[in-house]
Amino acid sequence: MESIYYVLCWHCHRRCKHCYETRFRPYVRDDLESVVAEAEANAPHIVANLPDSMQFKSADEPGLQTGRIIISGGDVLTDPVRERVLYPTLEKIRDKYRFTGGVNVVVQTTGDLLTPAIIDELLARDIWSISVSGMDDYHVGMEGDKKNVLANKIIEMLEAAGLKAADLAMDRQTRAKQGGPVYSMFGATDDSWIGKLWPRGRAWENGLSHATLEDNFCNNWSGGLNFLNMGHAGAEVSVDPSGDVYPCCIKTASPLGNLVEEPLVEILEDLRELPSMQAINAGKPEHMGKTHGWDEEKFLAACHTTTPAGDAYSNLCIGCDRFYTDVLGEILYKRQQQRRNGRLEVLASDG
Repeated sequence: MESIYYVLCWHCHRRCKHCYETRFRPYVRDDLESVVAEAEANAPHIVANLPDSMQFKSADEPGLQTGRIIISGGDVLTDPVRERVLYPTLEKIRDKYRFTGGVNVVVQTTGDLLTPAIIDELLARDIWSISVSGMDDYHVGMEGDKKNVLANKIIEMLEAAGLKAADLAMDRQTRAKQGGPVYSMFGATDDSWIGKLWPRGRAWENGLSHATLEDNFCNNWSGGLNFLNMGHAGAEVSVDPSGDVYPCCIKTASPLGNLVEEPLVEILEDLRELPSMQAINAGKPEHMGKTHGWDEEKFLAACHTTTPAGDAYSNLCIGCDRFYTDVLGEILYKRQQQRRNGRLEVLASDG
């Protein structure tokens, strides 16, 4: 695949008002141990069930290109996530792809936890990029010029360690061929990254999403577009700490399957002929229910809701959530059960 977005752990040292996931927050004592233990236990199984190769074909380039795995959170540099989960996972990923063409590993962090020692520890585990994602006015303490002061400090540390700035003006695949290690910096603004903000998590609770029915998050990179196209440019899925896998970083109302117990390739191969999956893959969520009595008119009608503040709101993600809740979630669950039963039958026959 070209890309896998792997959310390693729910723990974060921030509780940002614009975050798309309410589970990204500080945890303490038993709650902290619970989320770290979950990530620590699941990570080896998740890595084992990733594709055997992260090489992919591009129509614009000869030969095979090297895909990437983005390790994110929360913030993966928090204690104790960094030592107990992040570093062992980076080592497992490095070892898994050592003889199959390699992989570009990106560690995403808000940036304010970076130190020269942590940068060196990441580089020692062969990461390709450090992506600093917290440079925006939504992060407390980063408002106005404050983020520029911290950004300059972070850049000095990164460049002193030998990282060079990624050329963000390049297209995604050209940039991926830059020799590492590289770094990038970005944040949540109205015209980049999550743009008008997804109708999810605290962004939704706080009334921050300004997306309309015209804003099709599905038809973008890190949306569902091309997620089924394994081995080809554009294919990306998102995985959360439980191992649940989704066709987009926004996350659908139900997962496609779970990487703790089944390989990603088997999940996608099993689902690729479903018309609803093909609609997501084409970036046309309004077509996902056509074979289930949800024509485009019914789907668009389901896209309307009210915000927690009581304001009228409409977006395709709302219709997608309702279709998953009413129809598709049960279908995906049954397919997952069938795959599980099939594996059990194979084990029984082998035993």
